[in-house]
Amino acid sequence: QVQLVESGGGLVQPGGSLRLSCASSGITFSTYRMGWYRQAPGKQRELVAYIISGSTTNYSDAVKGRFTISRDNAKNTVYLEMNSLKPEDTAVYYCKATRIRSLLVANEYWGQGIQVTVSS
Repeated sequence: QVQLVESGGGLVQPGGSLRLSCASSGITFSTYRMGWYRQAPGKQRELVAYIISGSTTNYSDAVKGRFTISRDNAKNTVYLEMNSLKPEDTAVYYCKATRIRSLLVANEYWGQGIQVTVSS
């Protein structure tokens, strides 16, 4: 079955860095757009960044310039490098795999999420 497993989260001080990883299985990884989302307490889930099979990336305004998304198709893994972390980055981070099949149909899979806490 399809599995997306996040790792690399934890507690970090403001200004610090973390690297999240999301390892996938059960999908043809190179055909999927991979993304990172996050959900803070009391807030809706929001897009952080995504990357297509090529080099095209997209970032939310909140993280642009601080976070970097990348992928290793040989390892079926997507990464999120997080630098200059702020307390407002505290959230559960989720990875997502998406493959567009048509204008109306897409395959979407979510990881279970991993906690990132930025606090002094």
